[in-house]
Amino acid sequence: AATTAVYKQWIPNTNFETASNWDKGRVPCARDVVHFEKDKVVSVFVRSPHALTDMYLPLSGEFVLAAGAAFTAFDGSWDPGCDSGGTVRFADAEHHAWFDPTLWQDVLPGGELKAAGPVFSVDEERVPCRHDGVIFQPHTSFRVNTDSSQPIIRVRSVSVMGQDLQTPSSWAGYLGGPSAPLQFHGNGTLQVTGTGCPDKSGCACGNTLDGPRICAALLRASGRQCPEPACQSPLQPLGHCCGVCGATINLDFTPDFDLQKYQDKLVQELLSQPKYAGVQMAISKVHKARSFLGVLPRGAAALIQIVLVDDRAGGQAGTAAEQLAADIMEGIAQHGEALGISSGKMEVATGSTASGQVGSPSVSRITAGTVMGLLFSLLLLGGILFLYRKGKLR
Repeated sequence: AATTAVYKQWIPNTNFETASNWDKGRVPCARDVVHFEKDKVVSVFVRSPHALTDMYLPLSGEFVLAAGAAFTAFDGSWDPGCDSGGTVRFADAEHHAWFDPTLWQDVLPGGELKAAGPVFSVDEERVPCRHDGVIFQPHTSFRVNTDSSQPIIRVRSVSVMGQDLQTPSSWAGYLGGPSAPLQFHGNGTLQVTGTGCPDKSGCACGNTLDGPRICAALLRASGRQCPEPACQSPLQPLGHCCGVCGATINLDFTPDFDLQKYQDKLVQELLSQPKYAGVQMAISKVHKARSFLGVLPRGAAALIQIVLVDDRAGGQAGTAAEQLAADIMEGIAQHGEALGISSGKMEVATGSTASGQVGSPSVSRITAGTVMGLLFSLLLLGGILFLYRKGKLR
């Protein structure tokens, strides 16, 4: 469980020594007047001693001082690198939103950055999912807006200020302390469950309700519009904000399916091949709305979604991903039952072709049989009704 657990680390901080937290792009020095907006709530971590000419404090906030950190009044002596003083203002941290994918990074349990690889996450899963661990870097302060479309934001654990909070009771104790109201604000309440995903076939992320919020934040950071895809009819994977060129595969699975083992198998046997250099894969459990005869909704069904994209351009965009998808479908046809996969459907969009669907043989046979059965039933019922109205049947 520890090896498959996912940890996401918050990137921004509100540290005093972070140059980007000041409007001048530098840390205040001895001749400066430091100005915190009076109506902005802040928590500020201070690592070292600072001499200042003056400082205006907010009405509500805190300084968290590391060992040896302090503020002293400037005594007028010469300070190299601080020849001309001025007013230096602390930046506004209110806009740092929990559901902004650009503010999170995947890390190992100890907080080290994960090495880049061929596996990526769809946009909704770049933000902490309900079974993920959340890490706020030790020796840093922060402020995060938890506005959400759901009242409770559930995560497995939270590490903050060096404290690893893995139970609901320990998290409730932290929320009751002085720092939490300064660090977290917004209408969504963060809740620690202490439980990872209990299902070996995977668990849905749980961020679907906040999908529009995630996409709005992502597009705001990238220029408010999706990049123009190189294919005519781009695919729209579930949980992803923009259309992609490449391939998607939807898998129906049995209780024997193991998501982590299957992902490892695809990475080791296929994605590691030289011909698939530049191809990236996202694989996760999602819930897809299904309907009866394409009209009547009949709830959502759990399936495994595989998204394949590559780094090719122009007419070749998506072609390597298409070939990999074909190899995956061939493996399912040969060994699907042993892997716990009952059927699969592939959809492709490349720079040279329009998007199209290919189903596994079992799916095609089941779909055709279902349609023929429904048509036969309707004809039978119509015949009975016709004979009844003619008086031939009682």
